[in-house]
Amino acid sequence: MSAKNILFLCLLLFIPISLAAHFLEWGDLLVFITAGLAILPLAAWMGAATEEIAVVVGPTLGGLLNATFGNATELIIALVALNAGLVNVVKASITGSIIGNLLLVMGLSMLLGGLRHKEQTFQPIVARVNASSMNLAVIAILLPTAMNYTAKGIGEPVLQHLSLAVAVVLILVYALTLIFSMKTHAYLYDVGVAETEDEETHTKPNIWLWSGVLLVCTLFVALESELLVDSLETATSQLGLTALFTGVILVPIVGNAAEHATAVTVAMKDKMDLSVSVAVGSSMQIALFVAPVLVIAGWILGQPMDLDFQPFELVAVVVSVLIANSISSDGKSNWLEGTLLLAAYTVLGFAFYFHPPITGIG
Repeated sequence: MSAKNILFLCLLLFIPISLAAHFLEWGDLLVFITAGLAILPLAAWMGAATEEIAVVVGPTLGGLLNATFGNATELIIALVALNAGLVNVVKASITGSIIGNLLLVMGLSMLLGGLRHKEQTFQPIVARVNASSMNLAVIAILLPTAMNYTAKGIGEPVLQHLSLAVAVVLILVYALTLIFSMKTHAYLYDVGVAETEDEETHTKPNIWLWSGVLLVCTLFVALESELLVDSLETATSQLGLTALFTGVILVPIVGNAAEHATAVTVAMKDKMDLSVSVAVGSSMQIALFVAPVLVIAGWILGQPMDLDFQPFELVAVVVSVLIANSISSDGKSNWLEGTLLLAAYTVLGFAFYFHPPITGIG
């Protein structure tokens, strides 16, 4: 058993600890910390279960399953926060997931992979397609914000309707990217996957066992997310952090930890195609699928959720997409490029830390 799996097994102990902290009223800060730690292994097991089921159901359905459940943890946390009326925290977590995957995950992968293998390569065509998709996502969240700041007196219903229309377009684009990657141009994405499959045993996983694992983990993630969100405002104020910083930096790191570990591990094995696919693919999924789904869910739940982000968050996303696109466009990476991405993430982290609380976010 790998050190990573042993760590995740140990972290499962925080599930009963977080429940005890909640029911025995040990304080919101302890509930927040233990619930966050409990989500880490649950997210990892959800990812493992999805991958095992994907092996049984075949590449097409498996790819769709991976694409749907790839960011299930972040989606569950966001839905719980949205239902609690913390709309701006939800927007902050979307921002944080995008910049975290593009800068932190890809930066760590390029740095550690580059230190071990000097220069690594990946498909430049895939990088360009991903760049175009992320550019579209930036335009999609830029327009509602621009409309709000240029058309004085615009009402919330108008922004809501615009966001719903944009959400539908983004989901359609996401569906087309799945067709592109799994059907018409699947050969571009097969390199890293084929290498990984060759290393694994050919025994077929037990689909019922892993489906049960996926179901149980999903239920526990929903439960722990409820504890995390309920204690968020009090805990962040006790830690001296704004809810903006928590939403952009802390919450995405908790939700994405398992994917972060996967991307860095495969990069160190010189499988940069797969690493970039995990990091950038996750950002694309957040921008083109999770954010639009949350807009539609907000409309259904009666919690108006639109794509009108705070200008500062929008600047962070634009900066992240620009630097990630410029570094990945040539299909090559090294440790210095990884350091540049990490430096950009650190600078943005400091900026969010020192940013004063935004009205309505904590």
